Amino acid sequence: MSRHILHVVTNVSHYDDPDHATGLWLSELTHAWKVFEDKGFRQTIVSPQGGKSPLEPRSLTFPNYDKTAKAWRADSERMALLETTLSPDQVDAADYEAIYFTGGHAVMYDFPDSEGLQRISRDIWERGGVVSSVCHGYCGLLNLTLSDGSLLVAGRKVTGFAWQEEVLARVDKLVPYNAEDEMKKRGARYEKAKLPFVSYTVTDGRLVTGQNPNSAKATAQQVAALL
Repeated sequence: MSRHILHVVTNVSHYDDPDHATGLWLSELTHAWKVFEDKGFRQTIVSPQGGKSPLEPRSLTFPNYDKTAKAWRADSERMALLETTLSPDQVDAADYEAIYFTGGHAVMYDFPDSEGLQRISRDIWERGGVVSSVCHGYCGLLNLTLSDGSLLVAGRKVTGFAWQEEVLARVDKLVPYNAEDEMKKRGARYEKAKLPFVSYTVTDGRLVTGQNPNSAKATAQQVAALL
């Protein structure tokens, strides 16, 4: 049986200020996709609303716009996957062994309170599957409760885009909240690398999280190793 991975992407295209565009950070999808593809895993993409996932403009510039991201954009079939993502009500969680929340600042808006994504994630986790995220994808874990009402992240080690990285990226005035702080408020044991923007991945049982875009490949490799 081939393992089946569910990638989660955003539907949001801008910050609160519509003059500032955001969206999916493409390489966070493409790096993981390649890792899973090389393992022969099946892969599907879901978003909170279904349909189109816009791309983060900054992810399409040097040095973020790498070989895998360029190849994806040059492939009409792959780009079509981001125009026709499934909605949560089209997803049967029993079909998947892992869920992988991608990032981009846009996810800060539509990941945390998506009941559909929470249902899928909870089902995968409670059946013994892997829940994972990279960068801002961990916003999808902020309010994820288990059947007993407890927060998945409470007491568990996690990482994700650090506040220091928001400041260095000059978006600290644009983001709707401090994700690192919100994660700590929920009782998560937040960790980060000593230096910003370097690859850093944390595994706590079946929970795998990566800190930033450069962590996507290592995060996916850890998910694959668990599977």
